[in-house]
Amino acid sequence: MPQEEPNRLIDSEKRIEDQKEGSLRPQLLAEFIGQAKLKKNLHIFIQAAKKRRESIEHVLLYGPPGLGKTTLANIISNEMQVHIKITSGPAIERPGDLAAILTNLEPGDVLFIDEIHRLNRAVEEVLYPAMEDFQLDIIIGKGPSARSIRIDLSKFTLIGATTRVGMLSAPLRDRFGFIDRLEYYNHEDLATIVRRASDVLTTEIEHEAAQEIAKRSRGTPRIANRLLKRSRDWAQMHGEGDITQAIAQSALLGLGVDELGLDDIDRKYMLSIAQKFGGGPVGIETIAASISEETDSLEDVVEPYLLQLGFIDRTPRGRVITPLACAHLNIPSPHKGSSVDRVSLFTDQDT
Repeated sequence: MPQEEPNRLIDSEKRIEDQKEGSLRPQLLAEFIGQAKLKKNLHIFIQAAKKRRESIEHVLLYGPPGLGKTTLANIISNEMQVHIKITSGPAIERPGDLAAILTNLEPGDVLFIDEIHRLNRAVEEVLYPAMEDFQLDIIIGKGPSARSIRIDLSKFTLIGATTRVGMLSAPLRDRFGFIDRLEYYNHEDLATIVRRASDVLTTEIEHEAAQEIAKRSRGTPRIANRLLKRSRDWAQMHGEGDITQAIAQSALLGLGVDELGLDDIDRKYMLSIAQKFGGGPVGIETIAASISEETDSLEDVVEPYLLQLGFIDRTPRGRVITPLACAHLNIPSPHKGSSVDRVSLFTDQDT
């Protein structure tokens, strides 16, 4: 079989850039760390379908980026012992693209669509009968001679992932049989993820170093794994190869990640509000332009964590920095006389 082009519509489950990188992802539900409620419900959902010898119903997973939506999609296909085809909303530009994918699915296959909220409306319309009746309506010809034919599809499971569930239309959202949200991780679960990843990478790590990395990972496993790999690089260049607490702290300091997990972009964002716009309120588009960042990136990655920390407020008039953020940045508060009584820093109880 000829090798597929690199910029393809569908990615096979087996295609991973690096073997060790791919092995950081757990393969079975029992290996997945955290998200206890979601795991329990998924286990029942999967086992019941297997007992009936049926495909599971369509699944919608939503929540902030980096929490494991793609990993869970692969786990579901592994648990059901079926193939998975992976694509994304922006990659499916025309209804014909989706039709080509659906007609090539085998019975029981999983189709994973990342960023499903970015499907255009014409493509979404094709999904409705496919999800509900496993049929595909195709228009042949144009004008008065045009006619519609219906093609039967193999029964499949659609798994959708999104960071913005509110952008999904109600008809699409209602066709999913299982909908759940992934929450931010607590420190202990993140430390366990870091230790597991270090075992996979055959790197020794001290308990305190794992805790240090977990504390600065913004409740997100993807960030924890990235910080672990950068700490491993630092340990090889500036230490004996093992990741100690001192090595981890030095690596994270070199990366510009502070004790709360805030990086240079977070600080630029907050300083822009505090120093350029008098503490706010100021619109997100204005902030994005002032620091040369994309609006979507700020809304999806930067703001959720700053809101968790109580460092910013979202108001009808725009974003406002809080006195707590100013204290962390060691700058005067633009809002004199404001009280700090609503802070919630990440603890093991927060998630």
